[in-house]
Amino acid sequence: MNYARIPPVHCLLAFEAVARLRSVTLAAEELHVTPSAVSHRIRQLESQLGVALLERGDFGLTIEGAGYLAHVRQGLASLAQVPGHEGTRAVRLRVAVTPTFSRQLLLPRLALFRHAYPDIDLTLQVAVPMIESSPEPADLELRFGTGPFAGRESVRIQSDQVTPVCSPAYLQEAELDGGFESEAAIARARLIRTGSLEPWRTWFLACGLDLPEPAGGTQFNDLGLALDAAVAGFGVALMRLKLGADWLDSGRLVRLSARSTPSPHHYHLCWKPGTLERWECAAFVDWLRLALG
Repeated sequence: MNYARIPPVHCLLAFEAVARLRSVTLAAEELHVTPSAVSHRIRQLESQLGVALLERGDFGLTIEGAGYLAHVRQGLASLAQVPGHEGTRAVRLRVAVTPTFSRQLLLPRLALFRHAYPDIDLTLQVAVPMIESSPEPADLELRFGTGPFAGRESVRIQSDQVTPVCSPAYLQEAELDGGFESEAAIARARLIRTGSLEPWRTWFLACGLDLPEPAGGTQFNDLGLALDAAVAGFGVALMRLKLGADWLDSGRLVRLSARSTPSPHHYHLCWKPGTLERWECAAFVDWLRLALG
């Protein structure tokens, strides 16, 4: 083995701390060294590897840095294990997620996380969108809304555009071939409601229409259920384009307009202050941001 290629552990610790805390000052406090020492260790590590690991402006990870960070955290976690106690090697991470997001966006990518971090036992718990709590305690919580969230630190992990959709059969039934950007077209349709999840007013205002939020009609508290209802012919749903890509790609739903408009709501990962000091929590946050980027 060429030991000369193995970076010093103090450089790896500095890199991991800065990547997690996004601050040289905070990393220095955690490592009990000066900020200049942390900066020097980062430069030493980058020089030895021959790549830039951190952006100089906000200490965000470069593409190479994100890939290397996963290896660094695995290596440091392995070094922390006591010989003869391998049974305690895995750490548990509990993440509260909303149903449709987890099915459509998280689960298809989750194998990548498992391969990158085999020492993390991941537990997913179902949470209700827009409710600022989960039925069981969780280390990280996926929340849907505008933010900020009381008592939580957070990072926005996905924004999206919305557009109206319906089934091909309902398109013909309601005679909506001419578009869905006028009061006349909207009046002909049954609007599927999701309450405050995706209010119809977002679409009305994008079309320059001063219409009130629908007060009647079928309503669901899950975006995926609303799209499945549209497939079944219940009417027109307001769909998030990234979240609902499978419904469109399969032909189960069709767009009623070429127009789309930003949703006022976003997906955020939230945690109690201090949670990201645990390497497994910081690793999941970094991984999900990159996976959805």
